[in-house]
Amino acid sequence: MSLFAMAQAQIERGADLIGLRDDYRVLLRSPKNEVIVNFPVQLDDGRFELFRGYRIQHNNVLGPYKGGMRFSPDVDLDEVKALATWMTFKTALVNVPFGGAKGGVTIDPAERSDEEMSRVVRRFTHALGNNIGPEHDIPAPDLGTNAQTMVWMMDTYANSVNGLDRQNVKRVVTGKTVACGGSLGRDKATGTGVAICLAHHLENEDRTVDGLRVAIQGFGNVGEHTARELHAMGAHIVAVADHTGAVMVEDAVLDPEDLWRHVSEAGGVSGYRHADTISTEEFFSADVDVIVPAAIENQVTPERIERLKAQIIVEGANGPTTRDAEQQLVDGGVVVIPDVLANAGGVIVSYFEWVQNKVSQQWPLSEVDYRLRQQLWDACDHVDRARERHHCTRREAAYIVAIERLAQVYDQRGIWP
Repeated sequence: MSLFAMAQAQIERGADLIGLRDDYRVLLRSPKNEVIVNFPVQLDDGRFELFRGYRIQHNNVLGPYKGGMRFSPDVDLDEVKALATWMTFKTALVNVPFGGAKGGVTIDPAERSDEEMSRVVRRFTHALGNNIGPEHDIPAPDLGTNAQTMVWMMDTYANSVNGLDRQNVKRVVTGKTVACGGSLGRDKATGTGVAICLAHHLENEDRTVDGLRVAIQGFGNVGEHTARELHAMGAHIVAVADHTGAVMVEDAVLDPEDLWRHVSEAGGVSGYRHADTISTEEFFSADVDVIVPAAIENQVTPERIERLKAQIIVEGANGPTTRDAEQQLVDGGVVVIPDVLANAGGVIVSYFEWVQNKVSQQWPLSEVDYRLRQQLWDACDHVDRARERHHCTRREAAYIVAIERLAQVYDQRGIWP
């Protein structure tokens, strides 16, 4: 099924378990707004090219729309609708007063110069106009974008508003560089959150991360920081895969810092001299305790789990497990910590950044990390309690927690007029 259909099916599974009213289901199935813009950009050689960008605003009953901007050649309407939908339930689950949105541009950043990317980002931001705003819709980095992308967006937006308001709109985006108003700890927040969720699950079983063998798919922002966090907690990172290939060590441990230096120079993990090259299929059948899919969607498939040895999957990416594969995993006793919980660290610290900008403060890293752990640990506790009440999967329990919070607000606010 399409990603958006997958997202809708996940909502229905949670809604069925709590008998959610049909009118609330109607409200939560589809986005409120779908913004599509086509905008011209002058390339380095003087030619003009027309790009297509999206901003899908799924739901804002809990607060301003919130979600990343994805720059990839695979970006399309179905994908961003699914990602925006997941954001609504992610923010509700971790009790952040934001709604759900997602956006992006169909482009391959690897094929563009920095100057071209700057023009693309600025033209896209200008084309969106007042469809984004610091109290309305707040973008953040995602696949193919980074802190510099967010600074370009912020600067473009700031220079498009009344001059008296320019210093008040830094919070129009989150995930900025620290120098331009970003939060300490935002770059590592999603990876830190993955590690926290894994540690929470293991604590319930009187175990720790120390000594676990871990494989990580994807070594971008999420995968890299997940590796660093788990390595610091004593886990053994033994296999890593990305778009260039996969590498593994049998009787040793990969050093995330050294691997990142290689990736920064070579563009991917392929060719890393301190590990053996393996296939993607061998990666998924590696002798490990935990696999963290932190790349793109639909990577954990029924075919790939036939030889799966890992007993825990922590979804660092959005939608990495197909519906059929998840059912097989659950039937086989494999623990799946779902994406709406596992990778929510990013949006939690994005909220912290938004608050810091709002009150003109910068919190120390220790405070950011403490608040992140407290908020995400609490969300894990709520998921566990929902799972015990309804005897369901962790994903279904996560949606139950989120849906109940959304439904409570709809009960109290009503639908006007």
